[in-house]
Amino acid sequence: MGDLSKDINTTFANHKVKALLNIIYTANWINSKQNAFFKPFGISPQQYNILRILRGAGKAIKVQTIKERMLERAPNATRLMDKLYDKQLINRLSCPDDRRAVHIEITDNGLKLLSAIDKSFKDDLLEKLTEAEAEQLSNFLDRIRA
Repeated sequence: MGDLSKDINTTFANHKVKALLNIIYTANWINSKQNAFFKPFGISPQQYNILRILRGAGKAIKVQTIKERMLERAPNATRLMDKLYDKQLINRLSCPDDRRAVHIEITDNGLKLLSAIDKSFKDDLLEKLTEAEAEQLSNFLDRIRA
């Protein structure tokens, strides 16, 4: 692993095609690693993202706000939150101003799970990059989306 041309045994029309396919290939590789990491904790990377958003908010927030802040715009965010609720990692609260709106807050169990994940988390997926290279990569990715 390390050279896309060799990994998938192909050539590319140009460097831009190779770069685009390399981004997709690498994103899938990272996703696979994340799924394996979160599996022992009983949650998915998307559920982790929801818990992280709630911890960062520091208070109950609307479902729509969570959806807007998610790294991966999941159309199934409500279902993901249902599963977190069933695991007692989040609570649903009625909104006093709008009966149709629901606020979500992280529970103590959710905070404990995040703490355990934080202790196990390693940034080794990027261990071969220096801080400067990681910054440069991040800047390049931002530029692609600009």
